Amino acid sequence: MADRKDFPKIGILGGGQLGKMLCQAGADWHLPLYVLDQNHSYPAANYATVFMRGDFSNRADVLEFGRKVDVVTIEIEHIDTAALHQLVAEGVAVYPQPDKIDLIKDKGRQKQFYADHGIATTAFELFAGAEEVRQAVAAGRWAFPFVQKARTGGYDGQGVAVIRDAQDLAEKLLPVPCLLEKLADIDKELAVIVARSPSGEMRVFPTVEMEFHPTANLVEFLICPAAIDGDTNARAAGVARTVADELGIVGLLAVELFLTHDGEILVNEVAPRPHNSGHHTIEACMTSQYEQHLRAILDLPLGPTDLLRPAAMINLLGAEGHAGPAFYDGWADLLRLPEVYPHLYGKAETRPFRKMGHVTALGDTVAVARARATQAREAVRIISHAGK
Repeated sequence: MADRKDFPKIGILGGGQLGKMLCQAGADWHLPLYVLDQNHSYPAANYATVFMRGDFSNRADVLEFGRKVDVVTIEIEHIDTAALHQLVAEGVAVYPQPDKIDLIKDKGRQKQFYADHGIATTAFELFAGAEEVRQAVAAGRWAFPFVQKARTGGYDGQGVAVIRDAQDLAEKLLPVPCLLEKLADIDKELAVIVARSPSGEMRVFPTVEMEFHPTANLVEFLICPAAIDGDTNARAAGVARTVADELGIVGLLAVELFLTHDGEILVNEVAPRPHNSGHHTIEACMTSQYEQHLRAILDLPLGPTDLLRPAAMINLLGAEGHAGPAFYDGWADLLRLPEVYPHLYGKAETRPFRKMGHVTALGDTVAVARARATQAREAVRIISHAGK
């Protein structure tokens, strides 16, 4: 890339909100961005240079798409990686690399990778299915409470069950190949986004603190900088760098961390793409995560990641009891707030807890930014006139 005067064609597998924001970042440089997904109503469709209809979990569709571009990247892990391996064999650059996606999208393999490389994580065990889990509990190998995670297919809070007692074991256990992990003694949930280029250059974004919705298991509130001391911040960044370096991944890696009450930092899981925990970087950092991902996969110099202003971000979720065409009740009230930056994803249909957008609020302090984000959350509800 460094010797080219033109930009290669970039193909993005997935046309959701992350694909849309990648396209928006690429538009500043007039990058040729191709997007593959099933429907022109998806968020990225109107922002891509070329939108191609197809299924990113279908090998033939991915191969046809990938052969039209120079560099392939992703906005979601659950894709046909066999096609990506084939594209690499044919000389197409694919970042993140297919073998890294294969590892990461299997939470069991991901956990084993941490164990094999001396990266601190919660104690875990792999199981073929729910019956094996029940036997392990009956035999006393696992005691309540614990967390069950589906090895594959989990996304946006799906595929995770917290099993606190025998009733949960009977009612909530997922009937799939899974892992069990010890319920960590969590003080804070943190995230660090790392960018790594093919040449090995790395940049780390400031650590963020995440608060999760108690029902939907989605990030409800994010603040940056995280309320942690300098030593903890340095250790969190160091862990994230180590994970990215050990993986040898190209592109962005979002590293979700647990900070325990004893001060230990444990890796929860990672995502090999732009991530919910980095939305605020569009307004709050010198380089957004989306621009940084494009820089990384094109092997261009990575941008500075310094925080410009303290920030707080909320996800705009579909209101409970509402499903159907989306209506943004209170939109004008939200727009009256200072230093508040809303991003709507353009999803036509709402449903309870569906991610419909996000809002980043800035301020002179985290407290001010958080107060503004809270006002934004209270100002708008995403409802449907079809809701009950």
